[in-house]
Amino acid sequence: MAELVFFSGTMDSGKSTLALQMDHNYAARGRTGLIFTRDDRAGTSRLSSRLGLEVDAREVGDDTDLWEVVAAERQAGRLIDYLVCDEAQFYSPGQIEQLARLVDEIEIDVFAFGITADFRTRLFPGSARLIELADRTEVIQVQTLCWCGARATHNARTVGGVMVVEGDQVVIGDVDGGEVAYEVLCRRHHMRRMTAEVARRRSSSSASLMDAADAADDDAGWPGELPHGQRP
Repeated sequence: MAELVFFSGTMDSGKSTLALQMDHNYAARGRTGLIFTRDDRAGTSRLSSRLGLEVDAREVGDDTDLWEVVAAERQAGRLIDYLVCDEAQFYSPGQIEQLARLVDEIEIDVFAFGITADFRTRLFPGSARLIELADRTEVIQVQTLCWCGARATHNARTVGGVMVVEGDQVVIGDVDGGEVAYEVLCRRHHMRRMTAEVARRRSSSSASLMDAADAADDDAGWPGELPHGQRP
């Protein structure tokens, strides 16, 4: 039986790497598939991994009908056994329903990969529909870490180094800095809007205050010391 499987995880959890591995494994067994993606960091019609792997893919747009794409391939005499759909959080609910229909009516395996929630901790429409329709939802087991060392569960967006919780749901950025960037955080620090940069600044500020306090204590001869020349 064909399946619609949703592989979800935060940024940096290896979703695109797993998508590429899935395609490789199936193709190595003589099966024929199509790779779809949307708004990949490497540009249009590319599926890329942060490990440096990159392949051609079919770009999904607002008007892409995935059912029609597969139907056209079949009419051209090309048998399609499976689909790899990366960045599936950006697909529309209607496109997710097309994927489910391909599984049910044509017996094509569909492997969708994506982030579940956005920088505001709200479900992406595509991810929400996948959770509702998928035969299985698999949480990717590669654990990502917040700057504090705890398991990262939330994606944060920063603009000019400051975490934001308002704005358009889809803004392309990366984890390498720049005006718009993304960072993974644990729930505690996402709720507090404490990114690694904010934590670093606070740590530096605290250290400076401690240094100043120590210097003041030394000048006053406190604690444990008396001014020069005085006896207890």
